[in-house]
Order: sequence, then C-alpha cells, then structure tokens
Amino acid sequence: MKKLALSLSILAALFTSCSTNDDEGTIQPVEGELTGAITTNRTIAYGNYTIKGIVTIESGVTVTFDAGSTVTANAADGVDALVVKNGGKLIMNGTANQPIVLTEQSKIAGSWGGIIMYGDAPIRGAGDTASKTSEDGLNYTYGGTNAAHNGGTLRYVRVEYAGKKITDGTSEMNAFSFYSVGSGTTLDHLVAYKGADDGYEFYGGTVSATNLISYGNFDDSFDWQDGWRGQNNSNWLAIQVGTGNFGMEIEASNNNNTYWPVIANITLKRTAGTQTEGGSSAAEYDAIQFKKEGNGEFSNVVISGYTTTGAAAVRIQDVTTNTNQVTGSKIKLTNIKINDVSTTQYAGAGAINPIFPAGQFTTNSSATGASLTTGTWATVDGVNLVN
Repeated sequence: MKKLALSLSILAALFTSCSTNDDEGTIQPVEGELTGAITTNRTIAYGNYTIKGIVTIESGVTVTFDAGSTVTANAADGVDALVVKNGGKLIMNGTANQPIVLTEQSKIAGSWGGIIMYGDAPIRGAGDTASKTSEDGLNYTYGGTNAAHNGGTLRYVRVEYAGKKITDGTSEMNAFSFYSVGSGTTLDHLVAYKGADDGYEFYGGTVSATNLISYGNFDDSFDWQDGWRGQNNSNWLAIQVGTGNFGMEIEASNNNNTYWPVIANITLKRTAGTQTEGGSSAAEYDAIQFKKEGNGEFSNVVISGYTTTGAAAVRIQDVTTNTNQVTGSKIKLTNIKINDVSTTQYAGAGAINPIFPAGQFTTNSSATGASLTTGTWATVDGVNLVN
C-alpha cells in the first residue's frame, strides 16, 4: 500500500517550519503534496498542499493539520478526496481567523470528493440492516455498535467545490460525508461551499454538529439517512444560490425508529432565481422534506425564499412517514418563522394531508434561527457568508 508522499521540500521544511521570517516575524508556510495511504501518526505543518488521488488515514493513525493550512485538489488528476477510515483520526483545529481550507484549483463545483469520515457507530439501514456499503464509489462497509466512536476533530474547516459524481453518476461524494460517525467526534464551525451534491450528509451514527454553513450546494444543504441520531446539534445555516434542491432532506431508510436527531437554531434561505438541480420539472424546492420514515426535533427555525409555486416550508413525501412520524408525534417543529406569505407551512405529496398533533408544529414570529459569528472562516472571495 502506498505511503504518504511528501516532497523533499516538505521534509526539509518540517524541521524548520516553526522558524520565523527575519523581516516579518511570521511563520512561513510549507509547500507540499499529499497522496496515498497515511500509515503512521503525522502532523502536517502549516502550509499549502496539493492532494492527489484518494488520501486515506488508516485505522490506528492520527493526522493533525496546523491551523491556517490549505489543501488544493485538481480535477484534472482524477478523483481526489481525504478519507478517514474507521479507527483513524483527523485533527483539524483551525481558528476563526486561520481556518483550514480544502479547495479545488478550477473552482468548479463537483471537482473533488471533500472530506469522508467512517466510524463504527450504530446505523439502521434499509431492511433493518446494521451495516451497509458506502455510496461514494469507495465501497467501504460502515456500521457498528460503538456509539462513542471518535474520528477526531474538525473545527473551523471549509470544504469548497466538492460533490464529485463518479462514473455513471450513481456514486456521489459530498463536501462532508459522515458514515456511522460517533458522538466522540467533534464537528464545529464548518463550511460546505459550492459543491455539486449535498453540503453535509450523515449516514447513520450518533455524531452531532454545531455552527455549520452550507452555501451554494447543488443538491441538499443538509441530508441524512440510516437512522442518524445526533442529539446536540445547533446553529445550522443554509443559503441556496443559483442551484439547489431541499434545504434539508430527512429520511430514515424506511425504518420506524424510536429515536431521532435534535437540532436547534436553523436558518434556511433560498435566494431569488435559484433553480432545482433537475430544472423546473423537479419538485425539490421545499425547505424541509421528510420521507422514508424520516423524523426529528427542530426548534427556532427561520425559513426564507422558498416561494416557487407549490413549495412548502415542510413537505411530507409518503403515506408511511405521515402515519408513523407525523401522526405518531415523532416529528416536532417548534418556533418556526416563515418569512414569505406565499410559502405554505406544511403539505403532503399528492393526496397526503398531514395533520400535526397539538404542540408538534408551532410558529413564532420572534424566531431568530442560526446565530453565527463572522470571520475569515466564513468569508470566501471577500463575501461574508454569514451576512
């Protein structure tokens, strides 16, 4: 198996990267390349790196990136992605003013595979399966019994222009993909920027995420399946620009679970002129869609711009979801503010007529949604994503 390849310039610089520039008194960035399998613990010094191919952090290995580092993919070299295998750990502790940025040279959405993390936390796949094969083209198995799985820390990290679609389009990567990732993992202050698939997708697991921005992603801003059950999620901001489907696509792989995720402080915004991925014929323009027994508890939600004719703030897509999750009080949306009078509060697909039990759907004109601080971490090409 290939080792991590570092150019000779990096190997030399790793010993001197903490030295300062005599004139400016600042640490100078390292230049280098990441490729292949990382099989020993390693700290990637502050610098500018290229990534070539599928770079994997193997089981038992911890890789730490210094704050302020940049990793750049190149679609012309093939499929690129940074993959954390089950048992491996990725530590990216950026800061508000020195985020860690993973981007792509051409700045074209869908050019690479972003960050993909695997764990062994519980999932519940279709047919009540405890394990599945990933849909990212890597064909890894995910699922397990370790609810406290720890895949590391991602803090102040931005992934740009990801969402790679592989071969026939049936295998897809997102900006951030979390396969059975556990509650021991820290996900905080992350940005998914202009990808061609979902901003964030959770495939089962127990991990929670705070202070997330999904900006300009072509498919759904937030998506999950396989019984994801993160309990401590807050401050999620989605801004759909140009092309975008659902703000949140929620499903549970056709399993009527007794658990669900909990998310507080959500803002979903669709800017004027945004079209669905499939054009006018694709009715994927609702703020939140529940299907395949999807459920959850959501509070302090602000919804704006979902004004396409027929759009709803909340859509119930199938009969079983309406029967088991809506009527069964497993979907709870409280303190919802819908800024557009033309947007229906909630609706069902076709002849479905959802009726939420008392207290399960409430509105509040004082809802504030997500509350995020500005900074370099949330600024791209001079544009402040928070504002």
